[in-house]
Amino acid sequence: MKIMAKTDAFIKARIIKGYSQRELAKHSGLSHAYISLLERSIKSVGPATAKKLSDLLEKDLEEVFRIELL
Repeated sequence: MKIMAKTDAFIKARIIKGYSQRELAKHSGLSHAYISLLERSIKSVGPATAKKLSDLLEKDLEEVFRIELL
């Protein structure tokens, strides 16, 4: 299983919430570089991290991430 950010939805949710990439990184405990890679769908994310990020963005997990079954 691979969990990837839905780029446009993820960025939009972050901006609506008022977070820069660095601020989201700080609140989530992730690095700014990792947030950047997620937003460009270069890196996948684990289930717990996807849940944490969707909670921070106040969105359902399915709104900002897509789950790919391999």
